[in-house]
Amino acid sequence: MIQCKDCEFCEMGPDNRRVFKCDPFVNVKEAECIAKWQLIRLDMLLVTYSRMQQMQEKMAPLQDKLFKYMEREINDIDESDKWKVDDDEPHSEDDKLL
Repeated sequence: MIQCKDCEFCEMGPDNRRVFKCDPFVNVKEAECIAKWQLIRLDMLLVTYSRMQQMQEKMAPLQDKLFKYMEREINDIDESDKWKVDDDEPHSEDDKLL
C-alpha cells in the first residue's frame, strides 16, 4: 500500500500540514484511499459539529432571556385582553339555543 506522503496527489504545506489533491471519484490510486477520505471527511464533520455546539452553548443564555421576555409579553397581552371575554356572567337560555 502506498503511503499518502509518497503519493503524487499529496503535498506537504509550509506548516507540515498535508494538502490532498486527490479526488476519490476521479483519481484513486488504491482502495485504501477511499477509506482514508472517509476518515478525513468524518473528522471534518466532527470539527464542524463541535464548533457549532460551542456556538450554541454561547447563545443559550441569550436565547433563554429572549424566551422569558417573549413569554412575559405574551402573558401581558393575554392579561390585557381578558376584559373582552367575561366568563363570570351567567348565560341566558336564548344564548344556549344559538
